[in-house]
Amino acid sequence: MDDRKPRKLLDQLKDRIRYLHYSRQTEKAYVYWARRYILFHDKRHPRDMGAEEISIFLNYLANTDKVAASTQNQALNALVFLYKEVLSKELGEMIEFDYAKRPVRLPTVLTQEEVKSIIEHTQEPYTAMIGLMYGAGLRMNECLQLRVLDVDFSRREIRIRNAKGGKDRITMLPESVLPGLELALEKTRAVFRNDQRLGIDYVSLPYALGRKYPNAGRELKWQFVFVSGNLSRDPRSGRRGRHHVHRKSVTRAIRHAVRAAGIDKHVTAHVFRHSFATHLLENGYDIRTVQELLGHSNVNTTMIYTHVLNRGGRGVKSPMDAI
Repeated sequence: MDDRKPRKLLDQLKDRIRYLHYSRQTEKAYVYWARRYILFHDKRHPRDMGAEEISIFLNYLANTDKVAASTQNQALNALVFLYKEVLSKELGEMIEFDYAKRPVRLPTVLTQEEVKSIIEHTQEPYTAMIGLMYGAGLRMNECLQLRVLDVDFSRREIRIRNAKGGKDRITMLPESVLPGLELALEKTRAVFRNDQRLGIDYVSLPYALGRKYPNAGRELKWQFVFVSGNLSRDPRSGRRGRHHVHRKSVTRAIRHAVRAAGIDKHVTAHVFRHSFATHLLENGYDIRTVQELLGHSNVNTTMIYTHVLNRGGRGVKSPMDAI
């Protein structure tokens, strides 16, 4: 007789997400929305609810919480995943709900002078990170998750692994970032050698790579380029090892640099990627090239950056300026 207790629903959800190799961020978001959904309905079990309860919850998010359309859509995706992949329950009829308003907003873009000023007020490794986000269009996560083997100095290329949508891509390695990258790699090599002497030989790998390369922690090539100064425990495997620099450290460094540079725009890490795309279009590169470098699946996503070609009143010169 098996006396083991059945695993809790949210643990089952985590198991399924990991089995399907979803990212940690997706796992965190889906578990959050499943928990909120359950608490919203007074802790009723999702198996006893369905499309109607999901609609009520999504309407609440749109009309009471006033969440963004992307947030409501994330909640919907999480709940559909919960029912389909964990509970094996068909929701039946189409879920009807009030869609959160999706405002059309143009991305914040820095001038080249502003980017330069921000970089001048940073120190390594953050200087190199901003250089990659602006100079190669990397997302913050893509920058942080770079491994030693992903940087090809001879070909001046960077391989982005498992980017948004699970895709890989190749992008440029800016010449001006090379000194900072070399410094980061020197630190990674030194930390790696010291960890090996101490018997610390674990590094987290995405998806099935951990099973395919069980000794990856003993190889320099799998270490993070921007390695953390502290050891941490992998929340999935429970093993202790060396991870990359924390996102909050990068955000804090950018915030301080923007303030020191006297820039009044709301600058996040993603603004450097926006600026990369915008400046490429300004310099005459075609939209398909920019799409490929950014890793967008659909060119319509990249089209948002064409606003730079329509300055002011769609490029119309004001008659005031002719006086």
